[in-house]
Amino acid sequence: MADTQTIQQPAATPPVWDPGAPENAWYKWRAFMAVGLSLVTMVMSFSIIFLALPAIAEDFGITFKEASLLVIAQSLTISSLMVPLGKVADMIGRKKFHLIGMVLFGGGAIACAFATSLTFLIVTRVIMSIGSSMGQSVSTAITTSVFPENERGKALGSQTTAVAIGGAAGTVVSGVTLQFLPWQALFIFMAIPTAVAFFWGLYILKDERIGSFSGEKRPPYDWLGAALSAVATAIIILTITNPFALAWGSPIIITGAFVGISTLIVFVWWQLKTPHPMVDLRLFKISVFKYSIITRYLAFMRSSATLFVLPIYLVAFRGWPEILASGVMLMMAIGMGIGAQVFGRLSDRYGVRPFMMGGFFFLVLTGIALATLNDTSNLFYIAVVVLINGLAMGAWSAPNASATMGSVPRSTYGLVSAIINLTRNLGNVSGQAVITAIIAGVMIARGYNIPLGELEHTPDAGSAFMDGWRYAYLAATGIVALALITSFLTKPGKNETQQT
Repeated sequence: MADTQTIQQPAATPPVWDPGAPENAWYKWRAFMAVGLSLVTMVMSFSIIFLALPAIAEDFGITFKEASLLVIAQSLTISSLMVPLGKVADMIGRKKFHLIGMVLFGGGAIACAFATSLTFLIVTRVIMSIGSSMGQSVSTAITTSVFPENERGKALGSQTTAVAIGGAAGTVVSGVTLQFLPWQALFIFMAIPTAVAFFWGLYILKDERIGSFSGEKRPPYDWLGAALSAVATAIIILTITNPFALAWGSPIIITGAFVGISTLIVFVWWQLKTPHPMVDLRLFKISVFKYSIITRYLAFMRSSATLFVLPIYLVAFRGWPEILASGVMLMMAIGMGIGAQVFGRLSDRYGVRPFMMGGFFFLVLTGIALATLNDTSNLFYIAVVVLINGLAMGAWSAPNASATMGSVPRSTYGLVSAIINLTRNLGNVSGQAVITAIIAGVMIARGYNIPLGELEHTPDAGSAFMDGWRYAYLAATGIVALALITSFLTKPGKNETQQT
């Protein structure tokens, strides 16, 4: 009998996930639904808390200013933790990270509904915000990973649409709910879609498909870098927003600015020194990444002008009812959602720069149109301008995010996703600070430091407000003109290639 030998076959190598394969065509949308639903809910929580503040203040017997600490705590928590948590997502796996974020967000929402004091409500709101920061920091990374490269614009356009839906739905849901139910019902409502998103994500998200870390050894976490980043971001935002209305030349504001900038400098020094930095600053040597981040920051400074002061013009100056003002603002959300879908898809075919530049061009035009509004401007005209403004925002935002994600290695998607969202928050905060300073400065110079509710009944104060409004919008238009220039510069350098 002939000797037989057992030949050991090599272990089969698992197939590499290909998001562009025909058999995987539907997975990208199933995965996106898990992220998209959670994103809609997290964005809703921003607008919902704004409208609920008066009811919360009345229920707890506190001032409106004390209740606004909820907004401050939320903004500081999300912004300061965004980048550190984005790095964690790249290290431990994006599915686990996303699901933990959903648990914190949903659990925090339920706890908010049972809060018996402002202190307890702030603590539970911070828990919600930690979960929101986790979800936002990883959402772009997951979305980008499950779509093929030639559909990146479509993917990020869909994400921008989810943000627009969340912003619009928050105003509608809170307005209707508060007419019939106490403010606690809003937090219960937010917990329901969060639970659906959690179980859907648990079922559908697969680590090997969403770009999670697959190495044998995880790199060490840069704890010092994370702490420096969080502290610098929190101090800078607190100084810029000046929530306690301190004089801009006060020692506290000056000290805050000095400490924030100093901490940021130390953070940069440490990132260049440590062998395992939280943020690889070499990313900023990539032309596309660098200019797309600058462009995003400038663009959101401009967008905050419309989001922040247009409702003041409509309600406080023109005296129109809140429901009418919310309808006008809804036009911007609709335009943004449509623009992101259409131009995000077109950018996959024709490139990102034409649509970014086109979006900024129309933002310049709508900025000039809004700057020329007066006390007799037609409602229909305003709604059309706001709709075009929303379309222009959608036209640049999805291609910009696509360019940013396409310029970096896949292993950094979680971190870069967090940087993208942090840039949006910083842009909004900076824009609101600039716009507020301009309008308030003009009014105070004219001798009118009055509550906004008196604008309609004080013609001279209203005139001062509109002068400040024009100067503010012209400044915002100048900012978006700079974004038009930086978007033109968003192209690979001579020695650069797009990362995959």
